Amino acid sequence: MSEYSREEKGKPRVAVVFGGRSSEHAISCVTAANVLQAIDRDKYEVVPVGITTGGHWVLESGDPERLSITDGKLPEVDVTALPVLFGADRELVVTEPDQVPSTLGEVDVVFPLLHGPWGEDGTLQGLLEMSDIRYVGSGVLSSAVGMDKHYMKVVFAAAGLEVTPYVVIRDRDWSRDPQACREAVDQIGYPVFVKPARGGSSLGISKVNNLAELDDAVAEARAHDPKVIVEASANDPREIEVGVLGGLDNGPAEVSVCGEISVSGGGHDFYDFETKYLPEGEEYTQLAVPADLPEEIVAEIRAKALTAFDAIEGEGLARVDFFLESDGRVVINEINTMPGFTPTSMFPRLWAASGVDYPALVDRLLTLALTRPTGLR
Repeated sequence: MSEYSREEKGKPRVAVVFGGRSSEHAISCVTAANVLQAIDRDKYEVVPVGITTGGHWVLESGDPERLSITDGKLPEVDVTALPVLFGADRELVVTEPDQVPSTLGEVDVVFPLLHGPWGEDGTLQGLLEMSDIRYVGSGVLSSAVGMDKHYMKVVFAAAGLEVTPYVVIRDRDWSRDPQACREAVDQIGYPVFVKPARGGSSLGISKVNNLAELDDAVAEARAHDPKVIVEASANDPREIEVGVLGGLDNGPAEVSVCGEISVSGGGHDFYDFETKYLPEGEEYTQLAVPADLPEEIVAEIRAKALTAFDAIEGEGLARVDFFLESDGRVVINEINTMPGFTPTSMFPRLWAASGVDYPALVDRLLTLALTRPTGLR
């Protein structure tokens, strides 16, 4: 019998799914390492399921040490682990070579810790909906909108939220007429930020100060996503973030205290991958939780976070990021429907400062997922 076979039917079984095909594979592994350590094993049975960079699902060991960043080396899912898949009746099935497939039993809820495309963007959520398996976080549409920075801005603007000016460069646009793309960017003015439209963890993002730097930045973003978004730089902004948690028993969602991120020194112009996740970037990053803000600004940011969460029909959790301009305007940057849970991540810090520590946060999310049905709602 597998070590993950069900022994106590009274405990909900949680499949923690992580890794994936996106460029954020390693960060997903790091997130999983922390969540796996935090789940209360007296309350839940846990099965770690990894998705390799090639898209193969495997029964992982879930060893937190192996899934952490060590000496600058990024972790990845074990490609030699046993293949696993979801079968009928929400069961996990292991397929060993030259063996009859065996079942690990029914899964009650999935904690999908994938970041980026093929996981955070509604694709995994769609698979789970079709399989009638409950899961943590937003549904298909809200996950897809939250992943695509272009359509996210369209939805936010329709909800009355101010967004930064932007230009979208699709693959066909850049292939057919790159000069027209350059002229469109020139219209919003430099400096700009060039980003993969459906990426995260600050991978592939460049700050561009003039036309001469644009093509290289677009190429870097296109290495992660053929669809690129170019955003005007905010006016000397402060970067403020809040966390949102779905309400229990269908109650209203809750918003955390505000946190502020500032980066200085080391050649870092913004909160990039190194300053977010690698030890060598920590000395250049300052995280203030709670942020030192006037009460009226805090109230405005928290209200706009709820507006954004409702606009995309978010569920479970989200981190909402804002720019506080020098003139006092609050401009929404983006929403993240599956924010990182790494030790340096802002989302757990925000909730810890709001009275919900890490284990309680994980338990709250699982409780929300177990009480929410699949299907249309």
